[in-house]
Amino acid sequence: MPTLSPEQLTGKARTHVLELQEAGCTLQSDTARAYLALRAAASRDGIAVAAASSFRPFEHQLAIWNDKFLGRRALLDRDGRALERAQMPEAQIVHAILQWSALPGASRHHWGTEIDVFDRHALPSGRPKLLPAEFAPGGLFSALDRWLQQHAEGFGFFRPYDRDRGGVAPEPWHLSFAPVSGEALQTLRLEVLAEALNSADLAGAGVVRSQLADIYERYVLAVATPSPQALAARGMGDEH
Repeated sequence: MPTLSPEQLTGKARTHVLELQEAGCTLQSDTARAYLALRAAASRDGIAVAAASSFRPFEHQLAIWNDKFLGRRALLDRDGRALERAQMPEAQIVHAILQWSALPGASRHHWGTEIDVFDRHALPSGRPKLLPAEFAPGGLFSALDRWLQQHAEGFGFFRPYDRDRGGVAPEPWHLSFAPVSGEALQTLRLEVLAEALNSADLAGAGVVRSQLADIYERYVLAVATPSPQALAARGMGDEH
């Protein structure tokens, strides 16, 4: 499996990803093969896996961050409810953003190994909200959630935000291709992230830079450990 460069790790390059027009997403090549295999297997079981988000370059992540910091997008609490930001100090705003949106340069979506998924059959029109309630028992995507629990690891995927670790809020829709993302996480060192942010026009930069080591530990490193099965998979699945 490939080792990503600092530019690829931080979303400053896209030389490691390819467009999957038939699947409506952009992914790293090994991840793409695994995702297409997972998608085909799910289809045979009546689940129409679709991508709500995949590769995201640095500038896109920066725009999301700045929009949230400057009030152009809503801030949400850990239950997905809108926060009143008017009286929030900058440090509180930064951590509210980080619950749901990564710091530019630190998003796993930069790697091309991450896909936010939903079931198109359960949502024939519009876009999913991507909230935990949709994947909970009785939720819109509960069948997809059960299918992923049973089969995702056989294709090399795991859910890095499977539970609350005090950093990123749980994201049951977020899949990561372990054979590539495991090494990417180890390679994205604190100094690589700091370098990527040096010249960025980042809202709240003073707070971010003063707390960068804590942000790195709490919101980048604090994720689930992929299982040996997911790490050993090569994307073709062992159940289908």
